[in-house]
Order: sequence, then C-alpha cells, then structure tokens
Amino acid sequence: MSSLSRELVFLILQFLDEEKFKDTVHKLEQESGFFFNLRYFEEMVTNGEWDEVEKYLSGFTKVDDNRYSMKIFFEIRKQKYLEALDKRDRTKAVEILVKDLKVFSAFNEELFKEITHLLTLENFRENEQLSKYGDTKSARGIMLAELKKLIEANPLFRDKLQFPTFKNSRLRTLINQSLNWQHQLCKNPRPNPDIKTLFVDHSCGQPNGARAPSPVTNPLMSAVPKAGGFPPLGAHGPFQPTPAALPTSLAGWMANPTPVPHPVASAGPIGLTAPNNAAAILKRPRTPPTNNPALDYQSADSEHVLKRSRPFAMPDEQVNNLPVTILPVPYAGQTHGQSSYSLDDLPKTVVMTLSQGSAVKSMDFHPVQQILLLVGTNIGDIMVWEVGSGEKIAHKTFKVWDLSACSMPLQASLANDYTVSVNRVVWSPDGALFGVAYSKHIVHIYSYHGGDDLRNRLEIEAHAGSVNDLAFSYPNKQLSVVTCGEDRVIKVWDAASGAKQHTFEGHEAPVYSICPHHKENIQFIFSTATDGKIKAWLYDNMGSRVDYNAPGQSSTAMQYSADGTRLFSCGTNKEGESFLVEWNESEGAVKRTYFGLGKRPVGVVQFDTTKNRFLAAGDEFSVKFWDMDNLNLLTSTPADGGLPPSPCIRFNKEGTLLAVSTDDNGVKILANSDGVRFLRTVENRSFDASRVAPAAIVKAPSVGPFGSNNATIGTTIGDRAAPVAAIVGTNNDARTLADIKPRITDESAEKSRIWKLTEINEPSQCRSLRLPDSLTAMRVSRLIYTNSGVAILALASNAVHKLWKWQRNDRNVTGKATTSVAPQLWQPSSGILMTNDISDTNPEDAVPCFALSKNDSYVMSASGGKISLFNMMTFKTMTTFMPPPPAATFLAFHPQDNNIIAIGMDDSSIQIYNVRVDEVKTKLKGHQKRITGLAFSHTLNVLVSSGADSQLCVWSTDGWEKQASKFLQIPNGRAASPHAETRVQFRLDQIHLLAVHETQIAIFEAPKLECLKQWVPREASGPITHATYSCDSQSIYVSFEDGSVGVLTASTLRLRCRISPAAYLPPNPSLRVFPLVIAAHPSDPNQFALGLTDGGVQIVEPLESEGKWGTSPPAENGAGPSTTSGVTGSEPPQR
Repeated sequence: MSSLSRELVFLILQFLDEEKFKDTVHKLEQESGFFFNLRYFEEMVTNGEWDEVEKYLSGFTKVDDNRYSMKIFFEIRKQKYLEALDKRDRTKAVEILVKDLKVFSAFNEELFKEITHLLTLENFRENEQLSKYGDTKSARGIMLAELKKLIEANPLFRDKLQFPTFKNSRLRTLINQSLNWQHQLCKNPRPNPDIKTLFVDHSCGQPNGARAPSPVTNPLMSAVPKAGGFPPLGAHGPFQPTPAALPTSLAGWMANPTPVPHPVASAGPIGLTAPNNAAAILKRPRTPPTNNPALDYQSADSEHVLKRSRPFAMPDEQVNNLPVTILPVPYAGQTHGQSSYSLDDLPKTVVMTLSQGSAVKSMDFHPVQQILLLVGTNIGDIMVWEVGSGEKIAHKTFKVWDLSACSMPLQASLANDYTVSVNRVVWSPDGALFGVAYSKHIVHIYSYHGGDDLRNRLEIEAHAGSVNDLAFSYPNKQLSVVTCGEDRVIKVWDAASGAKQHTFEGHEAPVYSICPHHKENIQFIFSTATDGKIKAWLYDNMGSRVDYNAPGQSSTAMQYSADGTRLFSCGTNKEGESFLVEWNESEGAVKRTYFGLGKRPVGVVQFDTTKNRFLAAGDEFSVKFWDMDNLNLLTSTPADGGLPPSPCIRFNKEGTLLAVSTDDNGVKILANSDGVRFLRTVENRSFDASRVAPAAIVKAPSVGPFGSNNATIGTTIGDRAAPVAAIVGTNNDARTLADIKPRITDESAEKSRIWKLTEINEPSQCRSLRLPDSLTAMRVSRLIYTNSGVAILALASNAVHKLWKWQRNDRNVTGKATTSVAPQLWQPSSGILMTNDISDTNPEDAVPCFALSKNDSYVMSASGGKISLFNMMTFKTMTTFMPPPPAATFLAFHPQDNNIIAIGMDDSSIQIYNVRVDEVKTKLKGHQKRITGLAFSHTLNVLVSSGADSQLCVWSTDGWEKQASKFLQIPNGRAASPHAETRVQFRLDQIHLLAVHETQIAIFEAPKLECLKQWVPREASGPITHATYSCDSQSIYVSFEDGSVGVLTASTLRLRCRISPAAYLPPNPSLRVFPLVIAAHPSDPNQFALGLTDGGVQIVEPLESEGKWGTSPPAENGAGPSTTSGVTGSEPPQR
C-alpha cells in the first residue's frame, strides 16, 4: 500500500473515532495492521476478553513470528488457563491446554509438561513458581505490564504504537477544501450553496441575479477572483465590499466593521495610516458577521461539525482553499509540514549548569550571538554568560548611577533598603543594547560591545514602585523602550536619549506585562494587568483600544510566535490555576486552551515559544512542551532534577538551546543535537568584539517586522553579519570545580612547573605504522588487540570486521604486533567477511560493539542489528540472537563463564544473557540513557556499568542487585554531548576503576564508587574520544578530537607525554582525521593502536632508544601521590 493510502487509513481511523464508531475503529486497526491501539489492548486484557485479545493481535503478529510474539501469546494463554484452574473449571482448563497451549510444546516440552501437571494440583499455587499468584485482577495487571514490554520490544510492532500527529477532523477539512474549490470552479456560484451530497462533484445552478461570491474561507481568495471578478466578501451581506480594517491581529480585538462602510478606508491596504480612520475603526463594537452561513460540511475545530453552520469568517484551520492540485496543503499559520518536526527537535538534554549565586528572575539569549545568555537575579545582579564554555564574561551588581537625579521617594526607599530584584532583562532586537527592569522605579539600558565590555547607557526612573516588564519596539522607525509598572501605567521612552515619548493610562491594577508588536505598518502594544485585564494601545493619545479578560482573570504574559503570525498567552490566577492559550486575533477570543499545566500555591508560570511550532512552560518542577497545533501535552523533562516549582525558561532564537533556572540558584542549559553541535563549533574560539557593531548609532530596520533579527544597529547589515561560531568567553582558564572534592589536575598548572612535558611533534620522534588495508575504508568504531597480542581486530562503521595478523619470522621473532613489521589483513580461503547484521538500521547511525573471548576463538559483535557470534578462524557466523529493538550497545563476557554475557542496550537496560540456553537470566535497570560501558571485576564479584547519562552503577554478580551508583561530575564550563559515551575499565588490581568521558578522566574505587582522582584536559585538545589503561595499568592512553594522544601516569593522573597528530599522520590539510578509539597492547605497556575516522588503524610505539613515553614528574615537584591524588575521603556531590 502506498504511503498516501496508508495515511488515508489513519484519516479514516480519526474520523471513525470522532464519530464514536468504536468497534469499527478497532476492526480497521486490526485489518490494516497500521496502528496497534495499546489502550484498547489494555482494556481487553484487563477485562479478560481473551478471544478478542487474540483476534486483535492476529492483525499484527502470529504465534511463531518471533520469540517476542511467542512469549506474548504464551503469557495470554497461560493466564487464561490459570484463571480457569482458579475457578475450578477443569473442563475449560483442559480445553485451553489442548487447543491453546499445546502449540508451545514443540518449543519447550518440559514447560508444557509442567503446565499440564498443574491440573493434578488442588491449588496451582502449590507450584513454587506460582506461589505468589494473587487474585485475577492483580495477576492480569502484572501480566499486562510484561505484555507491554514485549510488544514494545517486538520489531513487528515498530512504528505501530504511535498514532501520527495531525489536526482534529483532518478528513473533514480536506473534504471541505475540496467542496470550496469545486464551488470556486462553478460557472455561476451561488452565495449560499446547498450541498446535499458528496457522491458527485458540486455544481451551482443558473443564478437569478448578479454573480455571487464563492464561499471561500481563505481571505487570500479575494485576491484571485475569476475573470470578470466579483466584490470581496463583506460582513453586511454577500454583495457589499469589505471596509479596510486593522491588521488581523487587531481587527477582531479592536475593530469589527460597523453597518456603515468606509469607502476611504476600503481603498487602502490598512485603515490605521490616517488618524481619522484609526479612531473610527478602533472604537467600533465587536459584532461578528452572522448572515453568511458557510457550507453545510464544516471543518476541523468545531466539536459539532455537520451539526451547525459557521459564518464566513472561519478560523485559520479552514482557510486552505487556494487553487492547488497537490497534497498536502499546509494550514495557515503552519510554516512547516508536521512531518518535519519530531521530539528530537526539542532541547531536552542537559549539557551545562551555570552557577549564578542568586535566584534567577529573568533570562534572554542574544538574538545574533546565540551562545550569549543574559541573566538577571533576585538581588539585582546581571550577568552575561558564554554558554559555549560556561564562562561568566560580564557581571554587574545593582547600583544607582546618579542618586541625586532620583526622586525623593526612590531616595528614601533606597536609603531604607538598597536591595532590589531584577524583574526583566531583554536584548534589543539586534543585541547591541539590553534593558534591565528593577523592582524599584529604575530601568537601566546598557550597550554591549563584546566580551566583558558593558557600558552604562541610560538610567531612567520609569515608574513609581516596581518596574514589572520592559521591551524594545520600533514606532516611527526609531528604537524605543516600553516599560510598565506597579503604578498601573505603560510608558514609552526613546532608546537613544531616554526622553519619554508616550504614557498610557487606563489599567486599574499594576501592569504585569507588555507585548509590543506590529502587523503591516501598524505598531501596537498589548498590556496585561494583575487583575486579569488585557488592553491594547497604539502609539498615540487615544487611550486603550480593547478591554478583555485574560483566561481565569490571571496575571498573564503574551507572546507572538517567531514569525509574528500567532499570539499566545500564559498566566496564573490568584487561585493558582494556570492557563496557556492561543488567541484568535481576528475575533479577539481564545482559540485553543492547552492542557497539562498544574495548580500552584504561589508564583506565575513562565512560558516561551520556538520554531513557530512549539510552546514550553516551566511548571511542576519540570519543563513542559506542547505542539502549537495540539491541545495535549507533547512531552516534558525534569532536566535531571533540581528545578523549582515554576522555573524560568528561555529559548535561543533557533530553538536549539533552552535555559532553565534551578532551585539552587543556577541555570541549566538544555540542547537538542543541533545545539550540542553548535556549542562544539564555538568552543575554543576567541570573542571578536569587532563583530558587535557600536551601539552609538541606533536605527530601525528598513525591511522586516519588528522583533526580527534583521533589525540592525550600525551602518549596514554587513557590519552585523557575524558568524555565531566566532564567539566565546575570553577567560577560559578561570574555570574551577569548587563543588567537587577530588583534585583537578589541569595542564595549565602543569606547564608552570619545573618539570617539562614530553612533546612528540615529528614522525622521527616515535615509531608508527599504518596497517595495510585493501578493503573499503570506513570509520573505525571499535578496536582491540587479541589476548595473545598477535593480531588486531577492528569493527568499521559499515558493520564489517577487519583482522590483521602478524607472522612470526626473523624480523619478528615473537610474532606479536609491532611497528617494525607490517601485518597481513587476514581473510579465510572462502573470502567471506565478518559482517554484522544491520536489520533495518543505518550502520552509520548504529552504536557498534564487540567482545572477544578469552581464547581469541570467537568474537561477539553487533552494529545496531542482531548480535552475531563469529568464529575467528573461519569468519563464519555461528549464531545470531537478540534482534532489536532494543539494540545492543555494549558487550562483555563474564570473567568466569564465557557462556554468560552482559549486554548493554540502547533502552538503558542491561541484559544478563546465557548463550548456551538462549535465555535472558535477568534484566538490570538503573540508567536513564543507553549503556556505553561494562566491566566485570572477578575480585569484587561485581559488574560496573556506565551510560550516556554519565552515570556509573555497580551490580553484584551474585544476585544482580544494584550496590551503588554515581554520576560523573561534569566540569564547570564544559558542555557534554547528549550522546557522550562514558567508558569503564578495571585496573589490574580489579578494584580501581577508570572512567572515561569526553570531558574528563576519573579514577574510582569500587564497589562504593569513591572518586579518587579526576583529570580535565585543556579545552584546545577538543573532547576526549577514548582512553584505556596500558597492559600494566601504569599508564593511561587518551585520544582527543584534535588528533593528539596523551599519556598519563595512572597513579597521579599527570600528563607526562603528548603526541601530536603530525607525529603519526601524513599531512593532509583537506581531511580532518582523528582517533575514535584507542587500544593497548596486551603485553607491551608502551604500544597502543588507534582507530581513525578515515578508516585507518595506526600502531604507535616510542623510539627504541627511549623505550617509554616521557618521564613522570619527580615527587618533590608536587607530583607525588600525597598531593596530586587529591582528597579521597568524601564523595563529590552528585548533580
């Protein structure tokens, strides 16, 4: 079936569901096999409707499709059998045994015998395995939980558990569009077509009078009438012209047409360019047109479609009636197609925490340099953070610049209590200025010149009492500052001189927020007050143009989507009820109310918008997200915990980063994958202050709406076009880890010591060998020496293994890996390759993993598909198992039993699997993200796991219970990628544990996971890509993204040697090559191998004359364990 036909089925399913044809809905789900309704399935299981359960399942899978399906049917039939036994219905039980359960005897005869034996027992609970069986309800609940896991893991249900996201009544909308278009094509369109059938195309009969307009609901249709034309649709009858009105944002709020047309206004594009029209239009009563019923077949947003008519002024869900012949047509206000968005677009991964020192009140990302975050706090501090490095690059405490110019009430207030809070910080549209609104009278305007260069620009005593909000606007093409306050007034100030331009009075309570905007050439301001009143103002002295109530009489903030086409508000009333809504600007009414906000005793929920698609709000100790077109909560994130009840939130312009305030006076930076890449590109580059134009010249943009980022400060837009990647903090070396007990050994300190680091920068300073390769060169994802040391095995990103073997000869007496003799890329005589199963996955996107048996005879490996067991001599696949999902991401053999393997999964679980009996013994759960490392200690009898959540967990290998867990301490100023791998490896003593993360190397003591040492590399090296102990555990080899390799002394975590890429790689300016993985020789402590991004494998050794990699610093220079190993007594705090 084609994809469009498949989508049509989903539209029909939605239609049937909305029309309450419940049985038909589920029958179509089953017959099409496109959507497995888990809720319906749960309902049937809970009610014990076993025949219906199996009938429904049959549309998606059969008993013998795979082991997941077999287990699903077995669990259902076993439950049915046990319930019959529990009711003492032996006849029914025997029938179930023969008809339903006997099929499983072919797969497990012993199990079938045991089930049959239950018939002989007076109470089946006498069986030890069933002794804990409770009542029917609880047993069904337990089984249901297991069934859901099996269904989610079953590849046959992949992509069938989530119903596609699209607007309500989508099929109706498409039909309505078709009818409107058919009517548009009528030779003699009637004003009120009577459409009684969908079976044939609509056609109007001959008219009795003048030609009538089409009942098209898209306002653009009036711009493309048929030949000869007809008057545009009016509000006072089908044939009257529409008078020109305000832009749609205010047309409904302020000015629905009166019964008297205004010909002068109707000729122009906008009705507010002339004051006489503006005054007249804005004062008109709000009376929507009622005498033009639409087509009988209504569309999307009505709950009573087909049951009532609607005026021609229909909502924007229904305006897609342009003459087009292709599908799909996007909705008005919907900039992109639904399919182009996913949850991955939302920044939900915590990459950094900034420590403010005081509670965050307001934040704003720079509109151009999007790694700069402006923060204001509850003690009047303002700070500019560079989130690429986590540096606080500018800081100002509250201080009145000219106390003598202040009013006496303000001077008295400051004399009594000088402390103030920041209520709002905001950048100007081009980022050359920012404003700060304080809780006492004052507004400060600063100019920003890059780096830490903040200059005092304007100090305005703006209001009596608190200044509650501040914004920038461009009335009359001149940058202005708009403020509102506790004194119930809104004021407008010239941003260059500070002169007051306008004062707007009319609110009867303190003004809570302001929202300046413009549509076409009309500039206006929405304001909201603490009594729940919403007003709108033009930049004149005519007073408020509207007076409406916010939902729930709440203190509310209003905000437009980034493209300026959609208006939202969010607020909380005195009862603690919060409301997040979208407004219909053409009617001045709430268009939709979003569900999912909680109730709070204090505070007002804050919100933001991004990508013209998503809404976010800080609520209930988390960040909640909505799709603008869907009323229900899309998803939420606790941001790893530590958020206040109503956190302050702010997106950057692109929506790739999200700043969230924490309850410990900090800010967490959340990122999506684009945000992580963006932060990496800006790391280690210096701030270029010349990129920020001087703020002395302030002018309005010549083109583009207010608030868009093509607004400029400076002479031309060219002066402002700074690449965002060129910005970073300047004091990178000022980072500290004050909150972590283990000592941080930073290289910047090492360089100042007497002892000198060994630098290897030339090929002549070491020995290296690139292994010969005749196969396709693909990125090396995994690399290992065989335990015997005579071969190297690599796994490339295309799921192909490569094995290099050294031959014993006169030049290589031991036959072990060496740089002095090239090995052979070995293949069996059959010529086959060891290639992993990749199922439906792209191997480039998979997380490869492998593990080698102790005798080097076979390798277990996976590249996103099933796990394969290969014979290392013949390269033949001995078996495959564990089809995804979930996919295996790490493998480790049990040290005492090669038949037992630990399998880390991309769903964050760890499965302990017995290869011999093909059975999962147990499943360990403790991580939040995929597993990236596993290490057994046969001394401690533990398994240590690590994950992409930067967490370490210790599991007992006796009972597999969790003994301890610890999160790595991400250094201040370092942003960790959301997919950053954390690897673990035990030292030879099987007690000390090496943890490797892109930001650090750390040594822990198992099983309590006490952090003994931590080493943070210099940022110029880029992230750590991999690290490993040398075979004697005396050294640690570390590879970096800049291509360099470091050699640390393991006992002190001191860098003693750095090998630059020029020492082992041929120069190639056009190709950036670096190691992704590093492996240590199993018997030569000074040899290691590198797996490279270009597909190469390189072996590196020190010169024979040197024999080792550099020298450790002498103890008298402070390198001894007594000082460098750091504090070991207490654990670092977890974040």
